[in-house]
Amino acid sequence: MTKTRKKLWIGLVIMALISPIGLILPELFNSGDAWGEWGTDTLEKLLGFVPEGLKKYTDFWKAPFPDYNLAGEDSSMSVQVISYAASGMIGILVVVAVIYLISKVVLKNDR
Repeated sequence: MTKTRKKLWIGLVIMALISPIGLILPELFNSGDAWGEWGTDTLEKLLGFVPEGLKKYTDFWKAPFPDYNLAGEDSSMSVQVISYAASGMIGILVVVAVIYLISKVVLKNDR
């Protein structure tokens, strides 16, 4: 592994580990949801309506880990923090696996 690649991996792991800050800070300051991570109910409160296109596709995608929480909505803050970091790690691994597979297919076709 090259030095640059090692630094990249270290940076990705650090970012996944500090990702729970996005969960902890809003809780500490009672600020509500993270900007842009609103559900249709929050948009209704903020805008007074929900855009039709958003209503149409609301149920199109169900996240594998809703709210990045592996244990459910009523779990403790410590479980949510661990779930947040684990979700980040899982996301990194999935992206790396997809990129690896795509690169194998592309390199195979180039030969």
